Amino acid sequence: MEVTDDILLLRLIREGDKHAFKHLFSLYFTPLCRFIDLYLHNHEETEELALDLFMYVWEHREMLQIKLSLKAYLFQSAKNRALNALRDRKETTSLDEVQTELLQGKDYPELEMEELYRLIREAVCALPDRCQEVFKKSRIDNMSNQEIADSMGISVKTVEAQITKALKHIRKYLGEGYSYLF
Repeated sequence: MEVTDDILLLRLIREGDKHAFKHLFSLYFTPLCRFIDLYLHNHEETEELALDLFMYVWEHREMLQIKLSLKAYLFQSAKNRALNALRDRKETTSLDEVQTELLQGKDYPELEMEELYRLIREAVCALPDRCQEVFKKSRIDNMSNQEIADSMGISVKTVEAQITKALKHIRKYLGEGYSYLF
């Protein structure tokens, strides 16, 4: 089944189409597990939460209120479930720690992280020159938008637009598997 349109996929699932649901599962299960595992660092618990999320979607398919996209709904639900699981463990993890772990790639196999960094470098190199320069000054040189604007003789709004353009391009370049990182 080749269903790429979220609206159609959601409609079919609401109607009880098991093939559409299997397609949704095969499309998002692995990326959701990777995402949840960034919070939990426990593969068994991660898979259990992801499966529970899909069970919930199927059991409540007729009542689901999805405002943005099916993908956004799934990842937001996964995040909420992961944070609830952390709360229930009575562990505290600051958002700074989670962000640091995301940036450092903690718990990702070394080869996968190398591949991710290679893909990100390729995506950045494929940006137009000016966009690439703004993005590197922002993310590598840690310059503020104002500092970038002053050094390049452009407006802060232009800097913001270039960074937004770069992030959008990188998300698209990385595809479904890592789009939640940017």
